[in-house]
Amino acid sequence: MKKEEEEEEAIFNYSMFDETEDIFSSLANSQRLAILHIISENQKTLSSISKELNVSKQETHRNLNRLMNSNVIEKNFKGYFSLTVFGDMLIKNIAAINFLSKHKKFFSEHNFQDIPIKYIQRIGALEKSELISGFVAVIEYIKRMYHNCEKYIYSILPQVPLDLIHTAIPLIKERDLKFKHILPINALIPQKSEEFLKREGYGQLLQKGRIERRMITRTNVGIVLTEKQALVMFPQIKGTIDMNFIFCNVISMDNGLFHEWCDDFFKEIWHNANTYDPYKLKKV
Repeated sequence: MKKEEEEEEAIFNYSMFDETEDIFSSLANSQRLAILHIISENQKTLSSISKELNVSKQETHRNLNRLMNSNVIEKNFKGYFSLTVFGDMLIKNIAAINFLSKHKKFFSEHNFQDIPIKYIQRIGALEKSELISGFVAVIEYIKRMYHNCEKYIYSILPQVPLDLIHTAIPLIKERDLKFKHILPINALIPQKSEEFLKREGYGQLLQKGRIERRMITRTNVGIVLTEKQALVMFPQIKGTIDMNFIFCNVISMDNGLFHEWCDDFFKEIWHNANTYDPYKLKKV
């Protein structure tokens, strides 16, 4: 008898997922997902939704009913459809699934190792971004970011290529930019940069507070951001940041969501970083 009770207890209670299954079933349709996207921006009528989707009113009506039955959307007395509070929360989380699905090949070779869970939970903020690949293309994009900025440059990088040093320092001087950078222990620094930095008055920029720098044991995410743009780099499976790929975004693309994610991440790392020690860098 005791054995039977133990076996009965061991049977997983699948019914706890019944409501979740219903929601996933309702969302498992590209047209219904498109409807949620359309009405997330403005209330719409059946006719206008049908027109935007380029499908029949009958098919649109069927999809709207399915979403209403799942309490994802609602219709007011004038016939306009909008998201419920529940639906609004769902679509905000769909962004994360959409981002990961769109880049599933990338994330089969990269991971979120050691990234704080609160940033993983907000990963949907990166949905409206562009993926750029190739080390040269990445460096050129960062250089353009530098040229386009007018206020500040913040960065967390595993190494500092000579091209970036040659681009950033003159701009910091000319435009009175604020430059904050974080480097990990053993970060690669070009030996050739020393003479250039001395000639450009790097020490004076440090004394004036125009350049600030801190150090961390290791970095699990690369960040570069200005007041207008931001980019993020993720680590490979083995844990090292891959500077051959960036997700990037201009602040006007998504009302600043991507930028805010990068800014929050940088500020948290900066707050917890240690005093900069140039003797812990690796010159190459």
